[in-house]
Amino acid sequence: MKLNSHQIRKSKTKESKQLQKQIKRNPIVLVLDNVLDTYNIGSFFRLADALAVEKIYLCGSVVTPPNIKIHRASIGTWKWVPWEQCENTKKCINQLKKDGYQIIACEQTNDSINYLEAKYNFPVAIIAGSESYGVSKDVLNLVDKVVEIPMFGINISLNVLVATSVVGFDVVSKLTHKNT
Repeated sequence: MKLNSHQIRKSKTKESKQLQKQIKRNPIVLVLDNVLDTYNIGSFFRLADALAVEKIYLCGSVVTPPNIKIHRASIGTWKWVPWEQCENTKKCINQLKKDGYQIIACEQTNDSINYLEAKYNFPVAIIAGSESYGVSKDVLNLVDKVVEIPMFGINISLNVLVATSVVGFDVVSKLTHKNT
């Protein structure tokens, strides 16, 4: 099943929840650690749909769907991607660890490795940090691996959505090659 943007925008939540079960999901979840911008949140739903992730976790004091800005940025994909709001990112990650997820943070640290060199054990949780502060130090202490994207210009980082997109598509690519 493939829908164009007009069909997705006009889809009804109840209808999409029933049809979601037909979508083959990858063993990946996205965890947003205090991502506050509603347009970024909406765009993360669009990314989550593109990657066919199992779920997106919205952690912290964040705006959640239904919200007009999230709807616009996501083109309505928030109705098609399973999601959950969690008050606390650390609790969310601890539960994912118990459920067997490898926890990966997209962040620049002294211990981070180039995302192209990373190997993943599925299922994988990809953590994206806030626009201003990145992934919080408390959360970084819980992760299994920190990956970063090399930067070749004067800017030290990419937008949180763009960085997560690059890493997310690499994770899906490695999953696809693992299964062939």
